[in-house]
Amino acid sequence: MKNIAVLGLGAMGARMAENFLKSGYKLKIWNRTADKGGSLVKLGAQQFSTPSEAVKNVDVVISMLTDDKASQSVWLETKTGALSGLHKDTVVIECSTVTPQWSIELSNNIRAMDAQFIEAPVIGSRPQAENSQLIHLIGGEKNILKKVQDVLSVNSSAIHYIGSVGHAMSMKLAVNGLFGVQVAALSEMLGTLSRVGIDKNSTLSLLSKLPITSPALIGIGLGMSEDNYTPLFPVDLVEKDFSYLLQLAKDQSASIPMANAALDVYQKAQSSGFGDNNISGVVKMYL
Repeated sequence: MKNIAVLGLGAMGARMAENFLKSGYKLKIWNRTADKGGSLVKLGAQQFSTPSEAVKNVDVVISMLTDDKASQSVWLETKTGALSGLHKDTVVIECSTVTPQWSIELSNNIRAMDAQFIEAPVIGSRPQAENSQLIHLIGGEKNILKKVQDVLSVNSSAIHYIGSVGHAMSMKLAVNGLFGVQVAALSEMLGTLSRVGIDKNSTLSLLSKLPITSPALIGIGLGMSEDNYTPLFPVDLVEKDFSYLLQLAKDQSASIPMANAALDVYQKAQSSGFGDNNISGVVKMYL
């Protein structure tokens, strides 16, 4: 499978697309803002003006879009949507973080076109994408995964099979939720201790040496200590993922009060003007 289309050239999609080119794949690209594809075209990609055109005659379609709304538009628009351009047996890989409900619906639409589908949301951000160190969570049929294992490996250091379509998206939301709760709690603790008279960097230095602190949280702490809030995982997207997680919990009649509280924190961060900061930017509300 050497012919790939990538739909969505944001921070993650563009880096994944470049890795495909460097690995020798023939690449077609589409992005709503066409100028984002310029550097990839110089590397050999073919750029198209509609998703429908981009997915014609390819083996694999990689979708890397912001949210449900963006994905629905890209796939379902009547004249230009990718669904209308799919060929039989093309494998669609949904790498976006979307709701499990939409992933299942998209899978059904794609299978109705005699194409194939797996979901493969990613753990990691820009540095991991650049270095092919993303982690894919897989939902779908194992025989389809086997077909595209080499394609997924171009951008990843690990691939974990979770279960049927919807399960990998659910797991991705849970992973982001767990991470987001940790960052919100850390921010609160830093704010409280600063009022006692213990400065932020002293606290972060100690926490980085303790077994209670996850490697991911140590990385967040490093950014906080340097006042570096470059948006690797922007607050706006964190809020989106928590909203999706709470909807998932509601659909399953599950109670997740800590996630609910964390959503409130990130929504307040948005209201305070920190939506385009990295997730660590929530600490600004407490210091």
